[in-house]
Amino acid sequence: MYNIAHFQDLINKEIAEKQYPGNPIELYEPIRYIMALGGKRMRPALLLMACDLFEGSIMKALKPALAVEVFHNFTLMHDDIMDKAPLRRGSATVHEKWCDSIAILSGDVMLVEAYQLMMQVDDAILRNVLNIFSETATAVCEGQQTDMNFESLQDVSIRDYIEMIRLKTAVLLAGSMKIGALIGNASADDAEQIHRFGENLGLAFQLQDDILDVYGDPEKFGKQVGGDIIANKKTFLLIKALEQAEELDKEELAYWLKEENAEPEIKVNAVTEIYNRLGVRQLAEHQMNTFAEKALSALEKIPANMEKKKQLRAFAEQLLIREN
Repeated sequence: MYNIAHFQDLINKEIAEKQYPGNPIELYEPIRYIMALGGKRMRPALLLMACDLFEGSIMKALKPALAVEVFHNFTLMHDDIMDKAPLRRGSATVHEKWCDSIAILSGDVMLVEAYQLMMQVDDAILRNVLNIFSETATAVCEGQQTDMNFESLQDVSIRDYIEMIRLKTAVLLAGSMKIGALIGNASADDAEQIHRFGENLGLAFQLQDDILDVYGDPEKFGKQVGGDIIANKKTFLLIKALEQAEELDKEELAYWLKEENAEPEIKVNAVTEIYNRLGVRQLAEHQMNTFAEKALSALEKIPANMEKKKQLRAFAEQLLIREN
């Protein structure tokens, strides 16, 4: 029986062996570069795990799994341009190493490549798989635009935020797993349950990310702690704090959101103290656990091999119990 590490190794092997044309080098080298930067390979691994859950052929699922990882990295390449991000996984972003125009064009080729890889499923499920992939890709773009819109909006509700992260993060996990289930010949009902599992897992994962951005250990989290606070990013914690704050807390929070010349460390510490007083970390953890429970409930409804379900559950717990 396959284990999680085996699935991740298979994806890394596919990425390492993938051949791209040599010319023009400026078009294809950035693709090789970003794909080699690593990562958890979470989405393609979940596609393979979903396929395996329904006793499907892992070999038939490898190219579609690679398609998901290529698509995910395409979105990261373009997101980094929009965010003017200098680093990705500790290395220079593509637009910094080359330029914006090259990053845009290389990303475009990655999207085409993702479709070419996804088309390598059996003809019997091709139309259904491409429909799921296209709907998923559109939703990710909608989520990114909504997130960008939040930057200029004063009032963003928790409901608005949950819908944004559902589109931007959760639907790709869910779509990947549904595609894997279809490759594994799952029934329509079972494919829908695994989609529900992936979507709720994705929501829980993003809320955990919000929490770790404030409370994580930078050595273990792998990102700048407090980055969301510095950028006034509308996360679950900030939206809840704005809802809960009264009197002095409300005034102080408004001050830090407007202060443009604040020392980053001082601002992060001050806003974190407000979060602590308002108990928003606990509220975020409660919401995260609610989504995690919904995910596991959907998984339990699927009539499949108990050991494989146990592995999938363990992977979900591994994603949600990260170091902080």
